[in-house]
Amino acid sequence: MSTQSIHYLKPVALCLAPGIPESPSRHRRHTLPASEFRCLTPEDAASVFEIEREAFISVSGTCPLYLDEIRHFLTLCPELSLGWFQEGRLVAFIIGSLWDEERLTQESLTLHRPGGRTAHLHVLAVHHTFRQQGKGSILLWRYLHHLGSQPTVRRAVLMCEDTLVPFYERFGFYPVGPCAITVGSLAFTELQCSLRSHASLRRNSNC
Repeated sequence: MSTQSIHYLKPVALCLAPGIPESPSRHRRHTLPASEFRCLTPEDAASVFEIEREAFISVSGTCPLYLDEIRHFLTLCPELSLGWFQEGRLVAFIIGSLWDEERLTQESLTLHRPGGRTAHLHVLAVHHTFRQQGKGSILLWRYLHHLGSQPTVRRAVLMCEDTLVPFYERFGFYPVGPCAITVGSLAFTELQCSLRSHASLRRNSNC
């Protein structure tokens, strides 16, 4: 999937009065979009892990993906990831891979199965300085539309703690029962989402 289908907002250039010099920081802003959504690459892995580590280890003591696993998925299936960059800085991201079974298993945590029709969302995280601003919601909505534009991907699946179930239900996910995967003492609910409605919205969008 080409990253050209991920749209971004371009900054509006400000005109200075004649004779007023531009600052160095202004030149920098000319080279970086104010807000950009794009698929991630292995070169983004360190920034991804920095955000993920801060978001998860302080809460649960573990990360959904560690640095080698992040690089692994961003090498095999970068088209199933999406990052939100502001002024060139990563502020939020989602990483996924393909899965080919009805329910998630322990293997789904580390495998990408190219023939699968299910996108497994491994992790969604927002940089701590940008939380409580609705960025996770915006990113997830764009990500599901992005998946909906890929004809071979029919649904999305993820696992989360019970307190997060209402958040994902707002985007069309529905619980299918307890997840077979546990991490230490943590238990999860498995949720699925059909991508048909998101594909329809994508086709009918002028964006």
